[in-house]
Amino acid sequence: MSDLHRRCGVWLFSEDGVSKAHFGVFSRHASAVFLCLFDEEGREFSYPMKRRGDFWSLTLDGIGEGQTYGFRADGPWAPAAGHRFDPAKLLLDPYALAIDGLPKLAVAQAAQGSAGPQDPHFAPSSDGEDNAALMPRCRVVDLAALPPFVHPKPGYAMEESVIYELHVKGFSMGFPGVPPEHKGRFAALAAPEVIHYLKRLGVTAVELMPCQQFFDEPFLHAKGLSNYWGYNSIGFFAPHNAYGDIREFRAMVDALHGAGIEVILDVVYNHSAEGNAMGPVYSFKGLDNACYYRLTDSGHYINDTGCGNTLDLGQPRVLELVMDSLRYWAEVGGVDGFRFDLAACLGRMPHGFDIHCGFFAALGQDPVLKALKLIAEPWDVGPGGYRLGEFPAAFAEWNDKYRDAMRRLWRGDEQILGEFARRFHGSADLFEPSHRGPWASLNFIASHDGFTLRDLLSYQQRHNLANGEDNRDGHQENLSHNFGVEGEASELVAARKHKARAMLVTLFFSFGVPMLRAGDELWQTQQGNNNAYCQDNALTWIDWESADRELIDFVAGLIRIRRQLPLLAATRYIHGNNPDDGRKGPFLAWFNESGLPMAGTDWHRCGPLIAALGEHHPLRGSELLLILINPSQSAVDISLPRFAVWEQLHSLCGNSDLPARIEAGGTLTLPGVSIWIFHGHRDAESGTQ
Repeated sequence: MSDLHRRCGVWLFSEDGVSKAHFGVFSRHASAVFLCLFDEEGREFSYPMKRRGDFWSLTLDGIGEGQTYGFRADGPWAPAAGHRFDPAKLLLDPYALAIDGLPKLAVAQAAQGSAGPQDPHFAPSSDGEDNAALMPRCRVVDLAALPPFVHPKPGYAMEESVIYELHVKGFSMGFPGVPPEHKGRFAALAAPEVIHYLKRLGVTAVELMPCQQFFDEPFLHAKGLSNYWGYNSIGFFAPHNAYGDIREFRAMVDALHGAGIEVILDVVYNHSAEGNAMGPVYSFKGLDNACYYRLTDSGHYINDTGCGNTLDLGQPRVLELVMDSLRYWAEVGGVDGFRFDLAACLGRMPHGFDIHCGFFAALGQDPVLKALKLIAEPWDVGPGGYRLGEFPAAFAEWNDKYRDAMRRLWRGDEQILGEFARRFHGSADLFEPSHRGPWASLNFIASHDGFTLRDLLSYQQRHNLANGEDNRDGHQENLSHNFGVEGEASELVAARKHKARAMLVTLFFSFGVPMLRAGDELWQTQQGNNNAYCQDNALTWIDWESADRELIDFVAGLIRIRRQLPLLAATRYIHGNNPDDGRKGPFLAWFNESGLPMAGTDWHRCGPLIAALGEHHPLRGSELLLILINPSQSAVDISLPRFAVWEQLHSLCGNSDLPARIEAGGTLTLPGVSIWIFHGHRDAESGTQ
């Protein structure tokens, strides 16, 4: 393993037969930094650290794995200049490999003066209250003692990927067969029962919602709630301690790799759990607030994240921290890629978003990271923060335009066919200008953020009262369709599941990389809560006992078919639009219900629509797919294109009344709210079936 912690963090070594530990931490503006060690009784022993430039270090004898520690930093209290030093505050190591416990939120956790009558941002002095009894502790980890990985990384190309977004705890708490002591932990995902399920489903990768150490926001704590999703990181090297340690994490990754499944981490480098001026002091704020956070000239926090603060990756040491963290999870954690939360923040410079910024340049040249899967959530909440299609060429991006187009199509919106075709094609308008292929479009119908697939078809309005914000939080417009009844309705279950199947077929047969939200394949509901970030309970945990087994089989079948169709994993956009000319290479063509190429006015209505895609082979003829789409409620008579004989590939939307085989140019009645896949094959010389 590479040594990531020569200047910062802790590394263990031996010299002349004596075990030693070197501690290092960055602070440009501190006047003094102290290493604080704790014994088994919790007694604190403080040691002044030595300064060299912007780094403080200390080497001690006899320190080994398991030693708990923290830092204290002294310096100016000058919020207008960005400085918030307070030696009364015990601070976490930004490079800590493990963090024991969670903070006990209290006044002593708060920033200096925040409880006083004056503006806390400009409070003149410290409250002087020591917070050591309220703080978790960092723990020394011996990386050299970790067992090696057994299995190699699966190594799928991005275009071959089928991604499954899941929450470690929510996915595993009720999973049958998982030992009770493993539920909610990394070990659960390594359980044979879970591995068997994921292999049966057929996904190539799991995208794990945040697994780095995160803390609850104080306002949630006050309401008796907690941060369930985990987008409130504080330890960029430490696994979230409720899920397990680095050994358990590595064992999980190794087990998944052994099953041919990659691991992608959802990482949060845009902000930290310390919040704004009123927020708690855990680490960065007390070590060097002016360096770690983006601040105005008057010292106020810039809040492009909506979470109170924004980390400043324009600072070399902050950029170094993030890059070291990414390499740690790639090399020590063994992961295959990263999904960057609010990734527009990572590209922000003083003049705005810039793909030539230091972070993207560092990623592009890093020999370890540039080979991994990189996925951007291409927006933040700051000015000009929506950047879909604008990330560097190595990135895939969450495509909310795809999500919205598919929701609108199956809701029955008018004038949507043109937008649907662009998104089905892999959003070439967004990604081809940067010389990327369809793989850059990370397609999804639902994700952790918003309605589940079931709720998308059951609720017109959000139902978030349990979050304690008077139903003001979460997206107001969800492009959902409740079939005329808000909430569960037994008489509508069949119709809702039918439309859900149509949406899933669309997802898995579109160009781009499909992402499935864990639980949607088994019909999970969150009872209309579209912002369940603070619901760590049965509302969000997957109810495996009530799982729709038929829907699981249906989704597994879709994934299996998709992975057998290399055309859908095209690395370049297909622009050929004449499947009849016999030229080599792939093609994609669009037809109306008469079997004729789509004309301008055809795109301004609500279906039906026929997509023909395929590839001419000089030796084995033409491999063809025909996708018949009818988003309207009424059945429609259609004529199939005349260049092949067509056979049903799969009965995808309920009981099939369509013929198994249709001659070239034949007709059929396409049921309402349905999507069908036919397969065709022509002889290379004769052009016939």
